[in-house]
Amino acid sequence: MTTGDLFGDHPPADDTRIALGEAAFVLRGFALSEAPALIAAVDAIAQQAAFRHMVTPGGFEMSVALTNSGALGWTSDRRGYRYATHDPLTEAAWPPLPDVFLRLAHSAAAEAGFHGFTPDACLINRYVPGARMSLHQDKDEQDYGAPIVSVSLGMPAVFLFGGHRRADRPQRIPLFHGDVVVWGGPDRLRYHGIAPLKDHPHAMLGSQRINLTFRKAG
Repeated sequence: MTTGDLFGDHPPADDTRIALGEAAFVLRGFALSEAPALIAAVDAIAQQAAFRHMVTPGGFEMSVALTNSGALGWTSDRRGYRYATHDPLTEAAWPPLPDVFLRLAHSAAAEAGFHGFTPDACLINRYVPGARMSLHQDKDEQDYGAPIVSVSLGMPAVFLFGGHRRADRPQRIPLFHGDVVVWGGPDRLRYHGIAPLKDHPHAMLGSQRINLTFRKAG
């Protein structure tokens, strides 16, 4: 099945909750009602902490632009991957998590069976056509007991959800505007990524995809 075939015109109407693993789910359209407020919040955050292309420890510039919100923000440079309390560009604290972010992260986690989730970090990724995220594990957090909550806004994408080894063949799951993926428990350290983005402009965000990834990092 090709990437184009995965998208079609609309997400399946009857697949509102898709199990990807024992404790991993796609919640179709879960964030749709909050999408305008989420996008407005992202715009406000970006005015304080601009999107930027960070560099990997290997010296490669990431194709995805990012910024952060919360007590901790994820950063990368030649020294490695880590969380920091302050924006390395401005030396100011990262913008706080807006209430709409906290409400959505809490409710989506509970819907997937993870009650009481309160994130302290939101990594905000901005994809344009051709941008991708290679398979990786979220393992820079201090405690793996909390789930990951990932929100898709704008253009559709193909989510790659693999196993506990990088070599494991990943599932290919189409994600649409308003979809939320939650994974934790035995699935917490599964490899995952995003296939190169195709240009399917969205009515609200045009030729870009915004991804909010909520974590308990500290």
